[in-house]
Amino acid sequence: MRRSLLLLAGAAAIASLGYLAVFPDHSIDAHAKPAQSTQAPAGDARTLELLKAVIERIRAEYIDNPDEAKLVEAAINGMLASLDPHSDYLDAKKYRDLQTETRGEFGGVGIRVTMEDGLIKVVAAIDDTPAAKAGVLAGDVVSHLDGQALRGINLADVVDRMRGPVNSKVRITVLRKGESQELALTRAAIKLRPVEFRKEADVGYIRLMHFNYQSDEAVKAAIRELSKQKVAGYVLDLRNNPGGLINQAVAVARNFLDQGEVVSLRGRFRNEDESFDANSGSGDMIRGKPMVVLINGGSASSAEIVAGALQDHKRATVVGTPSYGKGSVQTIIPLGAGNGAIRLTTARYYTPSGRSIQALGIKPDIEVVQDVPKAMLVAAEMRGEASLPGHLKADGEERSGSQSYVPADPKDDKALAVALEILRGSHVDAFAPTAKAVATPGK
Repeated sequence: MRRSLLLLAGAAAIASLGYLAVFPDHSIDAHAKPAQSTQAPAGDARTLELLKAVIERIRAEYIDNPDEAKLVEAAINGMLASLDPHSDYLDAKKYRDLQTETRGEFGGVGIRVTMEDGLIKVVAAIDDTPAAKAGVLAGDVVSHLDGQALRGINLADVVDRMRGPVNSKVRITVLRKGESQELALTRAAIKLRPVEFRKEADVGYIRLMHFNYQSDEAVKAAIRELSKQKVAGYVLDLRNNPGGLINQAVAVARNFLDQGEVVSLRGRFRNEDESFDANSGSGDMIRGKPMVVLINGGSASSAEIVAGALQDHKRATVVGTPSYGKGSVQTIIPLGAGNGAIRLTTARYYTPSGRSIQALGIKPDIEVVQDVPKAMLVAAEMRGEASLPGHLKADGEERSGSQSYVPADPKDDKALAVALEILRGSHVDAFAPTAKAVATPGK
């Protein structure tokens, strides 16, 4: 049976206050793996008896009467957490939230965060959300929620606490340059528009921010609209895109490829390996026009699939800084009515040339480092997959973290400027695999 494959940046890596970023990232499609009854092999009986014995001792002798449901949940969480940073347990509520969030709308305040050294750090405040309107900035540390200190609390739990009904209140305390400020926010319906697009003179610019169920159709709509304006080339901006659904990554890549593999998945058992190609897609919707993909340290999972596919097929020049390096796939496995689900790492993914980017990332063809204002230096670097405790190891070398700053004003955006130069034929780099192609923007 085909599995429901959901590619995540992972709660331990990037999340949004009000939703898990890489599920917005994150219903589960029709191929979700059904709950199955399993019987432990005889060799595991001793281990199961040990677990049972511990629970019985706690039940009989702990100073207070324990909540057995919480004991079991904690045991499950502990097992999954011992595997890797992206495997975890979703109780019934979190599983429902996950299904809702994947459709791109949820109640929250609109902050994307990461955890560094036990602190909740803001990566970005989503435009036109309560957090953005209150002045929350990238680099801020969220130290308290409703007066409770957050240091040491699991990031997924923080995200869950930020959720709530629209128009309900929440207080957050942010630290900035050693000073604290308490902000009273009113939760709102956060609608994740996966795509923004515009015409930059003679170039079509498409910014893809999330891989939820709307992403592919939104990209198609942007291409159709920009093609009416007779652009000479395209920029696909994947910077700070934390990933999401793998089927959406494949569908987006297919919009720029006529044929060839997009990505392959390799798991524990070879008979479950899968490969996704471009042949069944819509074909190259931009009809061979030159293309540049922008990435940075915040480009993860599904974003890396798209960038890797277009880079390997020499369909686009990749510009920016190295990507996050999340090269694993998680499967959502429901556990039956009322029992939630587990999110389990089941495969690594490989680019068309056979590269694993796990704990390494996509290296751009042309590296462009932004000029960062002093006030933003704290937020300028994103720690990569290789920095996470217990991460799956790379096949070879590992690289962790790169710049993730994107200037608010396009006029200050050095990577975008280089992309426009490439597409207009005034910047050709010998190491860019599509340099020859992009020098002819009228193609």
